[in-house]
Amino acid sequence: MKLLFLACLSPKTGNHTTAERIRSHIESAGHTCELRDAAAFQSPAEVAHLISRHPPFEGALAIHLHRAGSLLLDIQVPFGVIFGGTDINEDVKVEQKRVVMEQVLLKARFAVAFTDQLKEEAELFLLSQSSKIYVQPQGVMGEHVEELHVFLLVCGLRRVKDPLYLVEMFSEWHRENPLNVLVVIGPRYLFFLSNIDVRQKIDPVFTVEVEAVVKKAAGVFLAQERSQRELHAAMRRCFSVVNSSVSEGMSAAILEAMDLGVPVLARDIPGNAAVVRHEVTGLLYSSPQEFVHQSQRLLSEHDLRDRLVRNGKLYVEEHHCLKRERETYRRLVDSLLCA
Repeated sequence: MKLLFLACLSPKTGNHTTAERIRSHIESAGHTCELRDAAAFQSPAEVAHLISRHPPFEGALAIHLHRAGSLLLDIQVPFGVIFGGTDINEDVKVEQKRVVMEQVLLKARFAVAFTDQLKEEAELFLLSQSSKIYVQPQGVMGEHVEELHVFLLVCGLRRVKDPLYLVEMFSEWHRENPLNVLVVIGPRYLFFLSNIDVRQKIDPVFTVEVEAVVKKAAGVFLAQERSQRELHAAMRRCFSVVNSSVSEGMSAAILEAMDLGVPVLARDIPGNAAVVRHEVTGLLYSSPQEFVHQSQRLLSEHDLRDRLVRNGKLYVEEHHCLKRERETYRRLVDSLLCA
């Protein structure tokens, strides 16, 4: 089966990593899967034209109901969609986007949610058939290595990731204990490839704001984006991986940290709470002050740290198995052949 796979492919982002991994699952089953950046298409008509070219695509898949799924509305072959997180958490609040996403979900052969909570949100806010929404947590794979007292906030410079949420409080804490530092690492740019490479900041105004605030903050640093291999190396060497997002579908960074044996400090939002059980697989916080409190516990309570690392690894192995994820996408893609 020849499959078109649309996703937002900004380099070194969670979406890109997830799309590449799912593509490998599909191709390992003997299918041909062509991954394309949704940003390269201006309308559903362009995708419909691509689909119909000889030899034609026989099915399609998309990550994110609105950004990528909306581009599949004019195609005449079966397709499936994967919720991205911001589509269900944020875009449903915009009436115009919600209507389009309902059309996509109604036409899709199947939909995949990373968590039960995302499925419930979709059922609540979108006109959908519950039976077509499958819950499949993301699968990850990592390694072990020594820890350092560096708190690593893995995120792009986007407002939904809220990278400035902890800066002021962390700076105060750093002045009391200079050994603790916060490093913000992640993509700042979108790349569009044509005859030349165009380098554009994801959110130019917000990027300038973040850079200015961090420049004045004690103990807080911005790091350039890294390849997934380099990022994992940084994660393995940090003391804790931090999430401060306003909303999440399912944070790949959190799951990767658990699999790498690194404790997680995550903001207490539904997407994070779906994978992080407080004091079991990680620590949740609801304010910058509580973040510092939980961090101090992690520094002083060695039994707690060991328990979080052990349980986090077990949780990923049980609920985010690559083999299970691969089998799910193989089965769902095969279902596209059954009209």
